[in-house]
Parts: sequence; C-alpha cells; structure tokens
Amino acid sequence: MNRTSRWWQLLISTFLILWLACATKQNCPTPSDWVLRHGAIYTMNAARSWAETIAIADGRIVYVGPDSTSKEWIGSRTKIIELQGKMVLPGFHDSHVHPVSGGVELGECNLNGLSTPEQVLEAVRRYAQQNPDVAWIRGGGWDLPIFPNGNPHKSLLDSIVANRPVFLSAADGHSVWVNSKALAIAGITKDTPDTPSGRIERDPKTGEPTGTLREDAAGLVSKRLPKYTPKDYVAGLKRGLEMANRYGITSLQEASADSNLLEAYWELDQKDELTARVVTAMYADPAKGLAQIPRLLERRQKYQGKRLRANAVKIFADGVIEARTAAVLQPYLDHGDLGKPNWDAAVLKKMVTALDSAQFQVHIHAIGDRGIRMALEALQAARDKNGSRDSRHHIAHLELIDSTDVPRFRQLGVVANFQPLWAYADSYITELTEPALGPTRSRWLYPIASVLKTGAVMAGGSDWSVSSMNPLEAMQVAVTRRDLEDSTGASWLPQELVELAPMIAGYTINGAYVNFEEQETGSLEVGKAADVIVLSRNIFAVPKHAIHRAKVLLTLLEGKEIYREATFAEGR
Repeated sequence: MNRTSRWWQLLISTFLILWLACATKQNCPTPSDWVLRHGAIYTMNAARSWAETIAIADGRIVYVGPDSTSKEWIGSRTKIIELQGKMVLPGFHDSHVHPVSGGVELGECNLNGLSTPEQVLEAVRRYAQQNPDVAWIRGGGWDLPIFPNGNPHKSLLDSIVANRPVFLSAADGHSVWVNSKALAIAGITKDTPDTPSGRIERDPKTGEPTGTLREDAAGLVSKRLPKYTPKDYVAGLKRGLEMANRYGITSLQEASADSNLLEAYWELDQKDELTARVVTAMYADPAKGLAQIPRLLERRQKYQGKRLRANAVKIFADGVIEARTAAVLQPYLDHGDLGKPNWDAAVLKKMVTALDSAQFQVHIHAIGDRGIRMALEALQAARDKNGSRDSRHHIAHLELIDSTDVPRFRQLGVVANFQPLWAYADSYITELTEPALGPTRSRWLYPIASVLKTGAVMAGGSDWSVSSMNPLEAMQVAVTRRDLEDSTGASWLPQELVELAPMIAGYTINGAYVNFEEQETGSLEVGKAADVIVLSRNIFAVPKHAIHRAKVLLTLLEGKEIYREATFAEGR
C-alpha cells in the first residue's frame, strides 16, 4: 500500500469515526430550534429519569440532560423557554376519545356541565329561541342522574318546544331524550316494539313512550334527523382538536369512526392541518357481522396518511350500567335482568378472530362484568386460532370486572384502557350504579390498582364528550378516588388507589404503545419526535387534590407550536 492509499484510508476512517460520534447529535451540539431549560423534565424513558434541559431541532429531540451544557445548543434563532422549575412532559395520549362528534356537539345545544333540570331546560329554551329557523333542536351532554332514574320525560321538552322535534343525547352516549313531536315523526307509539339492543322507556301504567330511548332504540328517531354535511364534520373535528391541543394531547385514538368521520380526518391530514397523531377505530356493526370485513380492509388501505392511520376496529360489546344495558353476570337488583350484549358471544368470537387474522387492532367497549368476560373470551379465541402476535388489542371503560378476570389482561396481553375520571362516588355511582349492583359487586368498580398489580399495560382515555378531556383531571381522580374539589373526604374504594407515576405513563408512553408509536413518541428521548408539553407546575410537588389545577402552557407537535397559553412567553 503506497503513501497516498494510506492517507485516503486514514481520512475515510476519521470521517467514519466523526460521523458515528455525531449520529445522535447529542455528542455534536449545533444551534437548535428550541431550548427549554431550568425545568423539571420528566422524561418517561425506561428509567423514568429527570432532566433540566431539552433541545429540539427539525422536529426531533436532540438533547435531554442537565442545564450545564444547554448553551451549546443555543444559536441566534433558537427559541428559548426559561422554565423556572415548570414541568415538561411528553405530549399526552388519549386512547379513547370522540373529537369529531364531540366537536359537532359543541356547535349545537350544548348541555354539558349542567347540574339541574332547570338549567338543562333553560339551555334548551335559549337555544330554540336563538335558532328559530333550525328544523330540529338537537345537541346533548345532559347527565342521567339529573333526572329520576335517568329517565327524563317528553312533557318537559313539550312545554318548551312543542312545534319542532327535539333530539338530545345523554352525556354517556347511550340514551337519548326526545319530545312528543320527535316521537310522532318517528312513528313511535306504545305499540312500537323495543329494538334488538335497545329499549323504549314507557309509562308503567299506560305503556306510552316517556321520551327516553336507550341504545339503538335512539336510531328510530336519529334516522329522521337532517344529515350532517362534510363541512359540519370537519368543523367539529377542528373544535375537538383545538380542545385536545389545549389540554396537551398530541396523539389519540378515535373511538368510533364511520365513513363520514374518516373523511373529516383525511381532509385535515391531507391539508397538513391534523394537529394530533390519530389512529381511528372503525365502527363494526353487529348486524353486518363478518360481511363488513372487506369494507374495513378497503378503508384501512385508503386512510393511511401523514398522521392518520385507520388500523383499528371498534366493537361495542354492551351498553352502560346506568341505563341497565351493560351485560352483567348476575341480575340487576332493581331490574331483574342481565342487560343486553350487542353481539352474540359466538359471533363475537368469530368476528374478533377474523379481525385479528386480518391484522387489525381490536378496540372493545365493555362495561359490565359479562360484557368484559365476553370480550376477553373473544380475544382468547383469536389467540387460540391465530396464535400470539403483537396485536395490542384493548378493552375500554372496564367499569365492573369480575375478580377472576382481572389477571387475564396480563395473561392475554390485552391493554386495559380505563377512563379514570369516572372512578369516584359521584351521582352516577351512588344513585344509578351501586343500588343496582349491591356492595359485593360494587367493590370491583374501576379496579385500576388491581389490574396494574398484575403487570398488565394500562392506558388512559377520556371518552370525551362523555366527560372532560383533560388528562390531569383523570390522573387526580385515579390517585385520590375523590371528586376533583374534595381535598379531605374519604377515598371511594381506597384499595384501588394508584400512584401518580403509572397514571402519567398511562397518558404518555403506554398511550403511545397502544397506537404502536412508542418508538416515535411517548417519552422525551434523543431521536424521538418533539411532542412536548409544558405544565404550570410540577404535579409531583403539589398536593394530590391540586393536580388538576396545573395548566398546560405550551404544546408542541413535532417541534411545531400547536397551543400556547396567552400569558406564557419565551425569553433569553
């Protein structure tokens, strides 16, 4: 080998060494787009380590570490956030949410957060007066416990709006309240039979419909409603995403998508206006069974975008306990029946097995202990037939789990997708749930700690617009089992209290896992996408009852600012 060849060999070797040393960029600081420093940065990496500074360039995290070397990442164009001890977390993940339908609802007769019948009726009256040309008064968000037995009467609406039909969905999405005009248009009388998976509430003396419709009985009226336009769905999605970003949510799973919702997501994704990573769970119709799988496959192939993936299928195994439509193992104490599963158990097993074979992720709504067992049995059947794979199937809500089924989540690799905000003794629990179950069964309501102790993966979701989308509120309820404003009261089912760290994981790295994104997001590590949020306070350093008072000040998605609280400023 001559001197020239050796020189070139040395030059190439030196270049390779330097290239490898800078492969992560952490070893070769260059001016970045963002530097957030002097903070309490909870990375959610495997070690759950803390840092003081994070640097971002080209939408990726390039440095996470101490303040001592932060200056090396600062250039003339770097945006600097002086955190002053504020907390930084990975962007939140909501694993069960309805941004489109909830956003549409915000533009209608919005009854969310009202606490008395008078407030609800006044809101309906005001909306009707302000919208005299609207053919149907529709909206939703009323809470079942406001009315006796969760069964509001049509006469209340008749007294306010008699000449136009009214259609109001309950906050839980499983009941609808209508007036006499709407019943007449739908042709619903005392002789109208209940639907296969629903119920028409009736006057016990006359048999006349009271105006409350459960589950798919609502479809008798909803099919008469004016159709939403594509613009309506897009506008609703924008409202929903704006709220999500305000709460620090950068990734989500749409909990039930039909073709209209898929098109809304697709439109924003194609315009690069989808401000969250989205996996959609496409609705599976029990009436269509396995025949709908080819159509689901077509949609999965079509709706694959920059931030959108239609890779999951949503199955409603049962209803809800409040309306006595959740499927339970023992009869309701006040109803004497077992609720109504939406799927025959054998058909459900075949459907889940077929979806699993087609490489879909299955997202199951199951609330009653029988509904949850049916879901677990179906997932077991899929594993037995197809073998084990990295499916990340998940069951959402999980209100009443039979104790013998708690270990099965870990055994089957099924993610437990809880909505922790519901895990305290509100009126839904004290008035509509515990009296129907009795104390023995009620002990197993929302058993988050019991499931976590088995080693199962737990993710969190809001089910908005059923309840608040704010992850911090849900985390607080999980660690206190009390109302958000109750700082001293007894915890409801204290044996199910959990620590804050696993709840943060449920809304960050575990949420990323549900959506097959944990290599890209969910923790603050070099090389990952810069999905980052800043909180006004370190939620580990405040009393547990004050966690929900922390505010999201800044939300970044891939290093792009998608929300900033008005008073939060950067500075050098």
